[in-house]
Amino acid sequence: MTTDLADRYGTPARWRRPVVVAVTAAVAAVGLTWLAWAAWFHGTPDVTSEIVTYEVVSDHATDARLDVDLADGVTASCRVRAYAEDHTTVGELAFEPVDGANSVTIRTERRATSVEKLGCTTDGQTRPR
Repeated sequence: MTTDLADRYGTPARWRRPVVVAVTAAVAAVGLTWLAWAAWFHGTPDVTSEIVTYEVVSDHATDARLDVDLADGVTASCRVRAYAEDHTTVGELAFEPVDGANSVTIRTERRATSVEKLGCTTDGQTRPR
């Protein structure tokens, strides 16, 4: 004996499929809009920086050169850190950069062997770049 499923369970409402498709399309549009905004926002930061070179000048000073790219009218803060041979921090400097090349001197408590750029931030950009 064969039974028709529509007789047994009933037929779905005619409005159900178009509503499901419309809701799915709306959620996808919102998700894609958010994804595009997030990619643009994080892909175009107000400030970026890159350490170009550093030189250990003495037991208590290390010079570093950073290239900083600032958006127009933006004030930023950058941080660099000097490390000793045993990987302990021996000096740190926070400074306000200008657009372009920035030369800074990090005072150290003992001889440094390397310098790390911690990054630059602005009021609206808390993630260091």
